[in-house]
Amino acid sequence: MRKVILSLAVSLDGYIEGPNAEYDWCFTDQDYGLSDFFKRIDSVFMGRRSYELTLSMGNSAMAGVPKFTNYIFSRTLTQVRTGEVLIRENIREEVEKIKNEEGKDIWLFGGADLTTTLLNLNLVDEIQMAVHPVILGAGKPLFQGITNRLHLKLVDCKEYSSGLVALTYHLE
Repeated sequence: MRKVILSLAVSLDGYIEGPNAEYDWCFTDQDYGLSDFFKRIDSVFMGRRSYELTLSMGNSAMAGVPKFTNYIFSRTLTQVRTGEVLIRENIREEVEKIKNEEGKDIWLFGGADLTTTLLNLNLVDEIQMAVHPVILGAGKPLFQGITNRLHLKLVDCKEYSSGLVALTYHLE
């Protein structure tokens, strides 16, 4: 069965974007394991706002990211780009169906709301956090609205010369 992997950058104080929706604090000076991660996946889950952000940024949004099958979760969108899949309802059933298809793992790319929904439905298998040594003080928190306590098992920890720490957890 394919895994859903939440993989993202987070500030030391738990924010995934700054108070003005900025992410200029994310390190891009080295690979930080992304090349190996991209070999594991062939699909991406993203919410409407993350999708619209990537559209607004044009080709630079996913520069250096291989081409994947994109699944867009939205109750308000009526269409997405050709080759992408729009999921508007029955999230549990749709995600379980996708997880049972042949293929590599799935990257839960973005959307705090989508992350919350999938965590609350127990559909996330792994969390990879690139903890950046910066305190933003405000912004969008990574975890909000989680309804049940989630127990995690640390399975990997890598330190980088920049001070970034990459943590990988499996959900128990």
